[in-house]
Amino acid sequence: MQRLLNFTLGALLLGACAPGLPPAPPVAPLSDAIPDSLASSSEIEASATAPLADVVMGAPGDEVASLDADAVTWDFDVQTYASHPRVQYYLNYFQAMAPSRLAVVLERGARYEPMIRERLAAQGLPSDLFYLAMIESGWSSEAVSRAYAVGMWQFMRGTGRGYGLRVDTWVDERRDPVKATDAAARHLRDLRERFGSLYLAAAAYNAGAGTVSRGLGRLEPAEEMEEAEEAGDAAFFRLAETRLLRHETRDYVPKLIAAAIIAKQPARYGIATSPVQPFAYDSLVVSDATGLDVVARLAGVSLGEIRDLNPQYLRLATPPGSESVIRLPAGTGDSTAASYQQLPAGERVQYLTHVLRRRERMTTVAANYRIPLAELRAANPKVGSSPRTGTRLVVPTVAIPSAIAIRAAGERRPHHATARTHKVRRGETLTGIARRYRVSLTALKRANSIRNEHALMAGTRLRIPG
Repeated sequence: MQRLLNFTLGALLLGACAPGLPPAPPVAPLSDAIPDSLASSSEIEASATAPLADVVMGAPGDEVASLDADAVTWDFDVQTYASHPRVQYYLNYFQAMAPSRLAVVLERGARYEPMIRERLAAQGLPSDLFYLAMIESGWSSEAVSRAYAVGMWQFMRGTGRGYGLRVDTWVDERRDPVKATDAAARHLRDLRERFGSLYLAAAAYNAGAGTVSRGLGRLEPAEEMEEAEEAGDAAFFRLAETRLLRHETRDYVPKLIAAAIIAKQPARYGIATSPVQPFAYDSLVVSDATGLDVVARLAGVSLGEIRDLNPQYLRLATPPGSESVIRLPAGTGDSTAASYQQLPAGERVQYLTHVLRRRERMTTVAANYRIPLAELRAANPKVGSSPRTGTRLVVPTVAIPSAIAIRAAGERRPHHATARTHKVRRGETLTGIARRYRVSLTALKRANSIRNEHALMAGTRLRIPG
């Protein structure tokens, strides 16, 4: 997948280096270098990342921990290329990282490992391609690159839709760990069939099939090769020695091999991981818009648990007018389904109320809550097109996008999400209030539809944007 900046574990935690092993660049701060889902870990936040100039890195000829052939097995060719200089470079690179940081990633991957391996094998692929998601996202469904590649498998919007993933303002199935894995497995299968090589397929997954095809077309024919698959894998490393691919793609397969070597035997590299429960769930089928908070209450679990199982629902609710599946913690399916059937349709979605202020219009309210005007009007059928000040509007929370949807769209968080109010006292100014709450004057005026800040009156209740 072609992207401006690959938001992969390798590219962000490890950096991309050109062939020839030049000095590695400094590591970016963790807040800029890893997905939000990784940065939220207290272990990671507590660890400072030193510049690589301060880290002892292995040179091409240095000895690295060798493969223990008796301890692990592989279903793609790791042994042939484990001694390659670029693979050794990234082995050293991984070993220079704090073990606790890698442990967080590996434990997340262990949760999804059985599911991912099963779906890869179903497409006739080596199940060890499971480790490709490690360098793509650290197995995080919340990962979003600056180029807006999304999810565990870092699909761009067009590629995801091409493989049947729904991507709209309600649902982004690139975040769905199961459906995205199915799509990634089919995509990798198609790429391997096209190039006849697993490593060329991985490179095409990163850079795009057209880029790899053009590079191969300009590559001089290889000398005698015994097997087509070996020729294809070797062709990747020949291609990586040229400038026909970007640095990131040249190092993509070496990073995959190095990550797989370490992840498959973490104890050998001083990484202590804890056992985790595999990804398992029950399902609830709903026929219309249903809030995840309502489902969490019926299931007797936290909203966070439901959200973790259903990251594809951007508005913390299923879309209206369509059948959807909500994943539930294992063992809660039957009781939740029974409770849901008894729940009146009007209680399956929570609502907010909004009182119109002076000069405030429905278009302004819809914009502030980031919902379509048509949905706001549909929720208030008895309210005319020009309601009066003081009119109480119903705002369907199911229509309000979640913070993660806004972040994925590159927008700012809506000011209503953490809104507070302030009652203006005599002598107060809008500028003074903005300073008190540490918000910009422009944001404060926009949140309250104020054009003339000098017309502020005592007793007015202001909304303070988050």
